[in-house]
Amino acid sequence: MKAGVVGASGYAGTELLRLCTVHPELEVVVATGGTSAGEPVAHHTPSLAAAYPTLRYEPNDAGTLHGLDVVFLALPHGESQRLVPELAGRVGAVVDLAADFRLKDASLYPRWYGGAHDAPALLAEFVYGLPELFRDELAGARLIAAPGCYPTAATLALAPFTRAGVVDGAVIVDAASGVSGAGRATSERLQFSAVDENFGAYGLLTHRHTPEMEQVLGHAVTFTPHLAPMTRGLLATCYARPARRLTTGDALAILRETYAGERFVVVTEEPPSTKSTTGSNTAHLTVRVDERTGWLVALCAIDNLVKGAAGQAVQCANLALGLDEGAGLPLAAVYP
Repeated sequence: MKAGVVGASGYAGTELLRLCTVHPELEVVVATGGTSAGEPVAHHTPSLAAAYPTLRYEPNDAGTLHGLDVVFLALPHGESQRLVPELAGRVGAVVDLAADFRLKDASLYPRWYGGAHDAPALLAEFVYGLPELFRDELAGARLIAAPGCYPTAATLALAPFTRAGVVDGAVIVDAASGVSGAGRATSERLQFSAVDENFGAYGLLTHRHTPEMEQVLGHAVTFTPHLAPMTRGLLATCYARPARRLTTGDALAILRETYAGERFVVVTEEPPSTKSTTGSNTAHLTVRVDERTGWLVALCAIDNLVKGAAGQAVQCANLALGLDEGAGLPLAAVYP
C-alpha cells in the first residue's frame, strides 16, 4: 500500500518514516517537508539514509497525495485543518497526529488553541485514535485523530477506572516528557544548556491537552506537564478518588481485565519507567490504592514519539486498512 507522510522532517514524521521501513505492507512514496522541500531525506536525517537513499522532501501540496492508501499528517497544530478538506475522500485514510480534529466540540478550540476551527463540520467524522479503547470504531475508519502523548498515557492509566465507574469527581494528571515532545523546531528553552540538569513544569492550568483528556475520561482534569532532561519518554502519574472502597488488588484486577490480550500494554506490579519503553510501541502501567489517604494512583510510561505519536498512528492505520494491528511496530524497547 502507498503511504504519504506530511511533515516528514519533524520528529514525529521522522519516526513515521523509520517505522514504515520495516512495515510489511506500507511503502512511503511521498514525504513532504515544508521548508525542507527539495532536500534529500538522507541528508536532512542521516539515520534514515540507508532506508531512503533517494527520497526527497516535497512541498506540502495535497495534490501529490491524492490516490494514496494512507496519509499521515505530522504537522504543527492548526495546519491539518486546512489540508484535510482537500484530502477527505481522495485518499484511503487520513491519520492526523495533531490536535486539529481530536475535540468534538468546536467551541473549545478558541479557548485552548487560540482560534476558531477552520473545518468544524469534519470534527464529527473523525475517530479518536487510541486503539486499546476505540478499536471497533477504528476498523475501516477513513478519518482518524491520533491522540497526543500526554493524553495517551493519562487515558490508558485512568480510563479503566472511569469506565468501571469507580472514580468520583475530578482527577489529577502529573506527567513529564522528554524534550522531543516539543518538536524539532529550535527554541531557546530546548537548548542543551536550558534542559540539561533541569526539571520544570509548564502550561500550568492552561495546557491544550486538558480538554482532550476530559473528553475521553468524562471527568474534570487538573493537568500539570513537566519537561524532563531526556530525549524520549513520558511518565504520567495520575490521581483519582475512588467512588467506593478499593484495594490495590482490586485496582490491579481492573487494569488487567481492561487490557487482557492487548499486545502493546504491559500491566506490572512494579513502578513503570520510561527506559522500559524507549523505541517501542508499548505502554507500561501499574496502579496503587493508598488506604491511608484514599487516593488511587495510576502510572503509565510510554515512548512519546512511538506509542505517543508515530507508532500509535501506524497502529490506527493498520486497523483502518484491515492489516495486522501490530504490523511494523516494535514490541521490545531499546536497552540500555
